[in-house]
Formats: sequence, structure tokens, C-alpha cells
Amino acid sequence: MENKIRVLIAKAGLDGHDRGAKVIAAALRDAGMEVIYTGLRKTPEMIVEAALQEDVDAVGISSLSGAHMTIFPKVLSLMKEKGMDDVLLFGGGIIPQQDIQKLKELGIGELFTPGASTTEIVHYLREWHEQHQTA
Repeated sequence: MENKIRVLIAKAGLDGHDRGAKVIAAALRDAGMEVIYTGLRKTPEMIVEAALQEDVDAVGISSLSGAHMTIFPKVLSLMKEKGMDDVLLFGGGIIPQQDIQKLKELGIGELFTPGASTTEIVHYLREWHEQHQTA
């Protein structure tokens, strides 16, 4: 049997809008993934610590506050410090296209903007997991 994909969904910083994160968490759960939702207003340190404790395959951050150029690189840096090189960092929210390109160049995975379908996100995670699974 295929092992379940474990995903941590997080809201970082002062961003208090979590409806989208909850919709994604539910869609991933409905698709058979194990989902841990951290709740609102987590620091990058709290997110990485939770991901480490939960032994997740991927960390998804929802960012609607405009702090994406600070939060994503900080989380990625902390993940690298903790040796989490095999964990995917991806996300979504209100992120301008030029910032998406810069974040991807740093090593962050796909960044989904409003209008992305949950099916697209599920497919992306399954594809990534399949390509990065250790035999």
C-alpha cells in the first residue's frame, strides 16, 4: 500500500484570513492525505518545529498579508538548518508573479494564486511525492 502524503498547512505572521487554508486542508484530506493545520499567526520557527515533529512530506503556507518575501525564505532557511532538505515547501495566496519567480529561484515549490483549483494542488503534491519518494 502506498504511504499517505503528510502535509502541514500553516498561516504565518499576522495574517488572520484562514478560509483558503482550511479549504485546501479539507481538499487534501478528502484526497486521502494526512493534513495537520497549525492555525493562525504562527512564526516561521513554530511552523518548522511542527513540521519536524509531525514528520511531514510537505509544508504549505497560505500568505495573504504581503509578507511572503519574508516568511517563505525564513521558513526555507529554518528547514535547511534542521536538515529538512527532503520536505517540500509550497504555498499560495496573494503573491505577485515577479515575487513567485524570485521565491521559486530560492527553492520554494509551486505557489498557487487565487483561482487555482484544489484538484490542481492535489495533483501537484501527488506528482512531487511520487518523484521524491525514497524507495
